[in-house]
Amino acid sequence: MASIDDIIKREVNPFDLITIRPTNFWDEKQDSALTVDSIHQEAITEIEGILDLVATDHRSRSILLVGDAGSGKSHLLGRLKHTLNPKAFFAYILCDWFDSSNIWRHILRYTIDSLIQVPERQQESQLMIWLKSLSAFTKRNIKQRIFNDSIWNLLQSDRQQFIRHLKDTYKQARIYNPDIFFGILHDLTNPELYPLACEWLKGDELSEESMQILKVKSCIDTEDSAKSILANFGRISTETQPIVLCFDNLDTMPKLLDGLLELQPFLDVNTTIHGENLKNFLVIISVITQTLNRNEKQIQQADRARIDKSVKLKDITLEQAEALWTYLLKSLHQKAEPQPKLQIFPLTQQLLQENFPGGKTKPRTVLYLGKQEYQKYKYSLLKNNKVVILPPPKPEKELPVNPGTIKVKIEKVDYIEPPIINEKEREQAEFQLIWQQEYKKVQDKIAKISLLAASELIRMVQEALEALQVQAIKPKLISGVYASYSLSYQQPGKRENVGIVWTEDANMNSFYNVMNACQKAIQKNLCQTLYLIRIGSIGNAKLAGNKIYSQIFTSTKHIHIKPNLSSVHYLATYHSLVNSAVAQELVIAGKTITLQKLQSLIRESKILDKCTLLQYLGIVPKQKNAGNDGNGKEDLRPVKDFLLNLIKTQGFMGVPTLIKQSAEQFPSVKESDVKLLIELLCQEKKVKLINPKDKLQDQLICLVA
Repeated sequence: MASIDDIIKREVNPFDLITIRPTNFWDEKQDSALTVDSIHQEAITEIEGILDLVATDHRSRSILLVGDAGSGKSHLLGRLKHTLNPKAFFAYILCDWFDSSNIWRHILRYTIDSLIQVPERQQESQLMIWLKSLSAFTKRNIKQRIFNDSIWNLLQSDRQQFIRHLKDTYKQARIYNPDIFFGILHDLTNPELYPLACEWLKGDELSEESMQILKVKSCIDTEDSAKSILANFGRISTETQPIVLCFDNLDTMPKLLDGLLELQPFLDVNTTIHGENLKNFLVIISVITQTLNRNEKQIQQADRARIDKSVKLKDITLEQAEALWTYLLKSLHQKAEPQPKLQIFPLTQQLLQENFPGGKTKPRTVLYLGKQEYQKYKYSLLKNNKVVILPPPKPEKELPVNPGTIKVKIEKVDYIEPPIINEKEREQAEFQLIWQQEYKKVQDKIAKISLLAASELIRMVQEALEALQVQAIKPKLISGVYASYSLSYQQPGKRENVGIVWTEDANMNSFYNVMNACQKAIQKNLCQTLYLIRIGSIGNAKLAGNKIYSQIFTSTKHIHIKPNLSSVHYLATYHSLVNSAVAQELVIAGKTITLQKLQSLIRESKILDKCTLLQYLGIVPKQKNAGNDGNGKEDLRPVKDFLLNLIKTQGFMGVPTLIKQSAEQFPSVKESDVKLLIELLCQEKKVKLINPKDKLQDQLICLVA
């Protein structure tokens, strides 16, 4: 086994391998490296106590989770889910609704998205566990309620009997549209209908054929219906576990003209949940201390009374900070022989004491300090090459020796100091690595465009246009129910207005209404060119919506764009980073990145130039599509960029580690291709091998000065 110093030379800085940005706790596993049981344990205990009260009397309650930026609020939400999921159902809700007129539909969509997730150590989704735990399908024994297979199997085979049984069981619960709601619950028991039933519950605009299959005549297309469906979950589940609604990142919600958050609609939601209609919910609202202080005057006394508990996250102690370092460095220590005696080597307790003389700090701060000091030590391993002076050997016979001549042995002569890149270059390299990591997560999560609501898609377009400094952007080009599907802007280099409408609703009645609204906008000359973004069907020629579509987009200057999934991945990745920036949780090269700085980084990197949708809109120049090289082969340019950026951020590292990191980021790329790319970077004199004569497993690579 190698020494700890050799391990440090080869491996990636462990502090670079963790994500400290806000993330949906269902999208990725809880980072165990950031979990120290004693950190924020008092907050977890307080919240668990409130959850137990909800489970006992089924009265909905709210908790305000307050902490400074970098205090670990989003991580704590994930930890609560991980710890308390056996006793509650958890929903993650990002507060990034397009406008407050669709807040209930946004909450319902996120809630169902979370309920269809499968908890750890479970075989079924939260939604199916919830359904089977209803009192209609259980029986009691002396100690506990257990699932009754015979009742379930009997009712599962007969839809009408299933509906009647639930209506009889919950006739006092005032269920909204019981025949439809209980019918959808029955469809959840059919594996073939389950995905479609989930789409209906989320509020998707289903096609007429899909609605016929589900035996429904309409979708959840109003705020009242969304609120009532969510209420149904609470009304019939008072004998099951509570549902925890975790609202994260309040800074992403719509803003008023004075820049303050448009809080009142959200506070109204919280008040409604506290009413008698919505039972068995625990609401956790995560907010940055500074954001709360800035908006506090907006909160009326009646709304304050609906917050049952305020939980403040405290700074962590130096012992807890040391424990974080220990977790992160443990895997490196285990590879070394002998293992370091100090658990936080190459870091020291003295570093903590000198940097935090008050004895307290925030998780993010101590993690960045660890990253910085670890990198300093790593560089020192190349700077401090050991020179050992050897006594001259005793000759067999006396030989003349030149005065002053001395024989030395230089250890590890091939090791050289890597060039130090400037701050701007390091910032861009780290940003592009973060982008690629986030892009991969988005790719894994969004398998089809229709998973996103139209209002979400149009907001992502708006954010990209703002980053690229497009002028005169105005939301809601069209009027009516589907206004949030649209926007307008001034064409770059021209004075004419361009409109965009994005709809993926499968329902042809919805499509007709959108086309009708588009026609009215054109007639009012609200835009000179209109782009319809839609990959879905436009219906057959007999349908009214298709006829209006043909009038608008046939032989006119108006254009229909069929977006590809890759474009949505680009937009969604940027949207995720925007949310992190406005929440003051995006840290690059040791600095908290503002939205304005993020927009600047986007323009400098030209990453969005690869988004084909923006190319079709004429916002960025058209270029050869990424994804293949024209011969059907995978485009390896992103892999090459990743390799170079990783070397830039690490200073130097082991070649096998570089190959391994590339395989994790690009699992479909062959190792042989990665090795060829490394050779190509060497030929281009962008990087070089420090010790090229050594075996591959011992080779180190760095930038060329």
